[in-house]
Amino acid sequence: QVQLVESGGGLVQAGGSLRLSCVASGGTFSTYATGWFRQAPGKERDFVAAISWNGVSTIYADSVKGRFTISRDNVKNTAYLQMNSLKPEDTAVYYCARRRDGLVVPIPTKERYDYWGQGTQVTVSS
Repeated sequence: QVQLVESGGGLVQAGGSLRLSCVASGGTFSTYATGWFRQAPGKERDFVAAISWNGVSTIYADSVKGRFTISRDNVKNTAYLQMNSLKPEDTAVYYCARRRDGLVVPIPTKERYDYWGQGTQVTVSS
């Protein structure tokens, strides 16, 4: 059973930066794509970014392209989301997730991810 634990959220002013971490334990992490998703109050959980199992391929939601960077360190079983130039509309609970199928490309479809963390709150003030 894979467990994912996010950290690094907090309160930041618009234009600021945060770095989220997602640490995996209890199962295989290094051969699966990892994604970040976010959910604002009263809204659907939306795709943010995803990275292939080997870090070669990354994809981003249009709303975060050029501001957010996803990366991973398979030695540490950790995925990261560097968030720069934050905006109030980035306020949400951020979740990391492991793709259901191993050794395949990252995709933005949340139904294709099977293990999820508990989330970390990011609040951006204007």
